[in-house]
Parts: sequence; C-alpha cells; structure tokens
Amino acid sequence: MSKVCIVGNSVAAPRTPEEAPLAGWGQYLQEFLTPYHEVRNYARDAMTARGYFTERFVSLLNLIEPGDLVLFNWGLVEQRVDNPQRYHGPREFKEFLHLYVQGVRGEGATPVLVTQTARCSFLPTGHVMDTGDGYPQLVREVAAETGTPLIDLHELTLRLVQDLGPQYARRYFRWLDPGEHPNLPEGVIDASHFNEVGAREVARLVAGALAGATGIPQGFIDPQSLAVGPEFPPPLDEFTVDKPEFALHEEFRVGAAPGFKAPASGAIVGAMQKFTGTVAPGTTYVLFFENGMYLGGTRVSDSGTWAWRRVLNWPGGPHLVHAVGFTEQGVTPVAELAFTVRDWVEPPVVTGPREGAWTGPRPRFSGTVEPGVSKVAVLENGRMIAIAPVEKDGTWKVTHPHDWRPGTHVLEFVAVFSAIHSAPAQHTIRVHGIPEDNWISRSALASREPCSDKCDHLPFGGRW
Repeated sequence: MSKVCIVGNSVAAPRTPEEAPLAGWGQYLQEFLTPYHEVRNYARDAMTARGYFTERFVSLLNLIEPGDLVLFNWGLVEQRVDNPQRYHGPREFKEFLHLYVQGVRGEGATPVLVTQTARCSFLPTGHVMDTGDGYPQLVREVAAETGTPLIDLHELTLRLVQDLGPQYARRYFRWLDPGEHPNLPEGVIDASHFNEVGAREVARLVAGALAGATGIPQGFIDPQSLAVGPEFPPPLDEFTVDKPEFALHEEFRVGAAPGFKAPASGAIVGAMQKFTGTVAPGTTYVLFFENGMYLGGTRVSDSGTWAWRRVLNWPGGPHLVHAVGFTEQGVTPVAELAFTVRDWVEPPVVTGPREGAWTGPRPRFSGTVEPGVSKVAVLENGRMIAIAPVEKDGTWKVTHPHDWRPGTHVLEFVAVFSAIHSAPAQHTIRVHGIPEDNWISRSALASREPCSDKCDHLPFGGRW
C-alpha cells in the first residue's frame, strides 16, 4: 500500500472531535484517494521547516519507500518575523526545502512542494489580501529549481476565498460568534485555520491538483470523489440583519451602551484589529457603524462578552466606530470608540552604534521606532540573530550574547507592528579585535569550540 505523507504545520494537522470545529485539510485527503493508498499526516501545530528537519525528518526517511508521496506544506509559520524561534529568512527557507527534496528522492519516494494556504483577509476594496509575504513564491522557485511537483495551494485558496467573498468566506474558517459552537461558547476569531467544511474543500483542491500534476504517479486520486460538488456555505449572520441603520436613529433606548475593552480609546491599531467588550444582561447582539453605515455585528456570549473583527481590513487613518446593543425590549444607547489604523510601518532608526562606527566584540544596538511598534528584529545575511522589545517611549536596545568576529558587518533592522512589518533598515558596523588568523587567536581556540549550538542564541548553526 503506497503512502501519502503530509508534513507541515497546524493548517494541515489532524484534529480530534474535542477540537472541533477546527480541522486540518490533511485529515480529509483520504476521502479523495483510491483504495490501497493511505494518508499519513505528520503535520503539527507551530511546526517549522527547521524544527521538523532537526526533530523528526530522520524518522520519516526511515519510513518512506519507493512509490510514496511526501507533501511538504511550509511557509505560514516561517514568515513570522516577530517570532525568532519560528522565523526563517528567505534563503534559509529555500535551503531547507532543497534538503527535503534531496532526502525524499534519496529514498526513492516522490516529494511534492505545497504552498501555504490563504487567510480570510480582505482589503477595503473587497479583494482578498495576499498575506503570504513572498513565501509562496519561494516554494515555487525551489520547485522550478529542483524539478519537483508543485501544488500551488496559495493561489488555489486565494481564488476560493475571493469567490466566496466577505459575506461567505468566514464560514470556511474557525471564525465563530459566541454560541455558534458548543466547544467555543465565547466564540473565536481565527482567519488562518479552517473548520470542517473549509478543510474538506481545501483537501479537494489538493486532490485535484495531485490528479493533474506532472511528475506524480497516476492512480492516487479517485476521479469520482472529485465529481461531487463543494458545499457552499450560507451568508454570515451579520450580513442578514434587516435594516440595521434604524438602531442608530431609534429614539427609545433601554439598558446600557456596550462597553469596549479593546482596543483602548485613541489607540493605534493594525488593519485587522479585533474588538472586544461587554454588554448589560439581556443584550443578545451588538451592531457596529461608521459614518452612519452598518459594518457588521456579533452575537453576545452567555457571560455578556463579545468579540468582533471586521472581515474587510480597515483603511489607514483615523476612525470613529459606534456600537449599539440589541435586546428583546429594544436597542441600547450608542457607544463610540476612536482609534487610528496604521497599515504600513517605517523602518526603525538605529542610533547606536552609529553607521560605520568601530565597536568592541559585544556591540549594543539601540534606536527608536514609531509609536505602536512592539518589536525590532535584527537580521544578518537574511537570518534573525536577535529581537528587541520596544519600550513605552519608543526606544529599543539589544546585545547579542556571542562575541562578534573582527571585521565589517552589515545588518538589517525590521520594525514589527501588529501583523505587518517594515522594510529593513541596513546598518554597517566595524568590530575591533584580533583577527582569527593571528597567532593569539589560533593558539587560544585551537582545542575548544567557542560555543555549543545547544545554547538558545540565534541563529541555528546546523548542529543539534
């Protein structure tokens, strides 16, 4: 029996009934296979290309046989420049893909590269937003460079989400109002992971791509399974509210206005900001407006809390949102919240060491950023070496725990704000010290390693 092995992160991972409605597309792929082929799903939460290679890939190499398929679905986690343990720079990401292809082919199996899935995120124009940050293109490049079969799941799911549109797309994701599912009584806002209906549809897309791909042995996919049409979801409740604008103009009001918990009044937020708050007992639904126009709404949990995120991203600039609660006796007074959306970020300013300055072997990097920026990532040769938290006054600083080698070094500094990051700011330093080929250095280090890769200092050096 030939195997179809799936390696990747949480979007493909198998789920238990207790985790419903969360589902991974890998758990439904078996439905589209012919007999005598089985799926082995090794995708796991937060797994990265680097993490799987060092922790689990050797087990897979001992398992696979000629005739097997191995689907590698990376990119969604590795693009997280705000997380040093997950982030892979473009060059590092591609190098790991090359290693996976070589390893699987060495065992006589067929590697298949799969680009990451799209998220449920729409631009203010209503067009689906490409949140891949260039990582799907890196996968395409490796597929072309190595002659590896490619499933461009990013492109396929972008089309899927666009065809569904803002009024329907959420129904394919783990994005629920309070009370919609017994496992999530408080609701959840998750634009990255699919529910059972969405995961099955993504599995259908993967199966269809496998059936039509070159370089993949025929006979894995059952054509009859692809002939069954997809399940089209109903519109979201917030888009079925009848004449919602009347809630703004009703003269008779009951109870108390909804309360905003987050964001704070006057805050600077990202374009995909989530809003949370509370309501008075008896309030069952909260409606949101801007400039008199209805934006959407959400149910209220039994505990009186609510959470809402607009399906469309907010355009940059200042905003004033009004919220009205709905009860059986009527509508509540109106609450308002002012905030400013930032949809781009300026690169950080590096103040120390100054550009081109000499420094000792332990330089301390420091600088400033715009209000709202939470972190500054430090990269060298495209690889993250440190991350610096930003203080309330907008300053940041960081010292790498390893000594720097003497010479000229070019670094990049990236500001991280919400789900977006800036372009890199390049900065050059010159490290003063004794050259490595000098006798003083050679005689001192001849018999000892300077530091083990077991330490947590970035970046990963290739040993474990």
